[in-house]
Amino acid sequence: MSDAPDATEKTVKERVEEIINRIRPMIQADGGDVELVDVDDKGVVQVRLQGACASCPMSSMTLKMGIERNLKELVPEVSEVVNV
Repeated sequence: MSDAPDATEKTVKERVEEIINRIRPMIQADGGDVELVDVDDKGVVQVRLQGACASCPMSSMTLKMGIERNLKELVPEVSEVVNV
């Protein structure tokens, strides 16, 4: 038996971090970045948009249509993503 944890043994926060790490290169390509702050027990993911994303007028679309959409699809426990 393997000692490596499978996907069901990872916490929601760990799975969210993995997805954010997959999305991050696309955000960095536009001069921005995203930092995972926390995931609460209601599935609300708190992120901090950085760099060009912090002041970009399209940041709300990046947050909802990019980050939130991907997280909800791949981590069903996620209910919402908010920028803090």
